[in-house]
Amino acid sequence: MDLTLLERRIAELGEPSYRVRQVWEWTARGASGYDAMTNVPRPLRDALAGEVPFSTLEPETEQRARDGTVKTLFRTHDGHPVEAVLMRYRDGRRSVCISSQSGCPLTCTFCATGRMAFGRNLTAWEILDQVLHFRRTQAVDHVVFMGMGEPFMNVDNVLAAARRLPDAGVTHRRTTISTVGWMPGLRRFVDEISEPIRLALSLHAADPALRSELMPVNDRYPLNEVLALCRTHFERTNRRVFVEYVMLAGVNDSPAQARLLAGLLGGGAFKVNLIPYNPTGMYDGSSRDAIAAFKVELDRARVPATVRLTRGRDIAAACGQLAAAPRARTRVRA
Repeated sequence: MDLTLLERRIAELGEPSYRVRQVWEWTARGASGYDAMTNVPRPLRDALAGEVPFSTLEPETEQRARDGTVKTLFRTHDGHPVEAVLMRYRDGRRSVCISSQSGCPLTCTFCATGRMAFGRNLTAWEILDQVLHFRRTQAVDHVVFMGMGEPFMNVDNVLAAARRLPDAGVTHRRTTISTVGWMPGLRRFVDEISEPIRLALSLHAADPALRSELMPVNDRYPLNEVLALCRTHFERTNRRVFVEYVMLAGVNDSPAQARLLAGLLGGGAFKVNLIPYNPTGMYDGSSRDAIAAFKVELDRARVPATVRLTRGRDIAAACGQLAAAPRARTRVRA
């Protein structure tokens, strides 16, 4: 739902401004379309249906994993592919992983999205519509900006979308924005954010040379500078920064590298999420024993760490696997 377009069209029709709020409230609560908005006059609903698309995205294909994860491929109005993932957990959580860009220009070597052609930044409404697509069939309570793209390269639209999520039932404390360390946007977030939105840092190697091999952005924005900003965020908010660390066999998973990571992070500003590698063709994933040994070193150094549960691997919906497939024949309705 493009609220900017909605506001303009309602004003042009001479309708009172509160109609915008009515339409948005229905949309955010998961209405299936304008017909469901019973407190909006029928003539206005008909006019809006013909002039303000109910969604800025068109669902193209949908895949379901054995564990209940759902991945949807969307197209923007100008044809760019966007993927989002709904993850269901046994404790009742419903988390949506959303994209902030179509593709990604940063070419991290372990990430399938980085090998896509970069399209463009998504608008705030295109970001929100990924959540609302799933909201129409069930309540969602967590959102992570960990899909396609680097969120802080699109910081204005990402923050605008994140600030609207409570209307759809996702509180700021259950919203997480992940970054590889894109400093201009990260600095904006640290300096300006007042809402308790969580911050995650994709780190993946504590050794600067290795991190640059895995993530070329490290040459532009060195890790020490990124971590200093993250610590500033912790000092101002008392909210730990999540550190995302994908486990690559024989690359970044040795006990020595765990000790290096622990020494780099130190203190209480960070919590590490160890991510089993989801195959994208470049590396092998670390064994369970290697991951366990890595975690032992972090535990000894009293750096909080957990091993993330992998969801949706069999449909290429897990962390690092999003890369839009060619147009498929099966379509799904919004």
